Amino acid sequence: MTPRKSERLMNLVICLLVSRHFVPKAKLRQLVEDYRELSTEAFEKMFERDKEELRDLGIPIEVGPVSSSFDDEVGYRIRRSEFELPPLRFTAEEAAVLGLAARVWQHASLAEATSHAVLKLAADGADIDTTSLSVLEPRLPAGEPAFEPLWRAVRTRTVVTFHYRRPGASGPQPRTLEPWGILNWRGRWYVVGHDRDRQATRMFRLSRIVGPARLIGRPNAFVVPEGVDIRAEAARLSLPEEQRRLARIRVRAGACYSLRRRAQSVTSDGPDWDIVEVPFHDTVALVEEVAGYAADAVALDPPDVRESVIQHLKGLLVEAAP
Repeated sequence: MTPRKSERLMNLVICLLVSRHFVPKAKLRQLVEDYRELSTEAFEKMFERDKEELRDLGIPIEVGPVSSSFDDEVGYRIRRSEFELPPLRFTAEEAAVLGLAARVWQHASLAEATSHAVLKLAADGADIDTTSLSVLEPRLPAGEPAFEPLWRAVRTRTVVTFHYRRPGASGPQPRTLEPWGILNWRGRWYVVGHDRDRQATRMFRLSRIVGPARLIGRPNAFVVPEGVDIRAEAARLSLPEEQRRLARIRVRAGACYSLRRRAQSVTSDGPDWDIVEVPFHDTVALVEEVAGYAADAVALDPPDVRESVIQHLKGLLVEAAP
């Protein structure tokens, strides 16, 4: 199923789910974006296919009269009581996967086309119940402010510009990107695409984008290379950091528990400090983690990690300065 078709079916489900009464076919044609530009015949065929596909998926679409006064016009709806699932239990691993999917969902097309459809239903005088969306909408937010504009740029093939901070750099640098896709890689969100400034494929971590990510120019401004595999590109671009290394970090007593849990060894370094030896393969992630502990952690070795932490902290001070 294509992303466009998935979006259309989801929008149709939401329009039928939020309405307390039967929604006529003509109104659905106005509300669901993909239906609007079709001829009457093409709309009828697509709508029938979409209904059958939803029913094949187990979604019960009910047919009934739009008005009690006139029985000749029929409409459609989905009863929440018949649609929602019984209580489910998930393992920790399954819950983690659902959490990642939820982060994408919350910032994807629900925010635009779907909310517009619901507003149009309300404006038309339809009796709607938006609490019904709770059976569809996960409630785990994405923490990166850049996620939503980058997701929109990916979907519309629009060039995006932002400032990016790398550990060890003197400050954020402007980047102009043709974004091909967003993915979660080793527990972090990244965008992969063609960096116009470097004229090369690059991968950027969303949490290191400083300030707003802005869409520039018009949609469909670039073409994603045929056959490109975003995950394969992420693996290729992260190859220099694949080899595991060992870092020595001085940590304050009663602090830095994440580093302590991963440490191969912990040795005392006086009454208030310990030295932990932590294996790592992602230098950037380790630098950001150590810097995040501020005065409670001091990177000792290897030298490149120590220097990157120092430069990262200096960069944060520059950004915080008035």
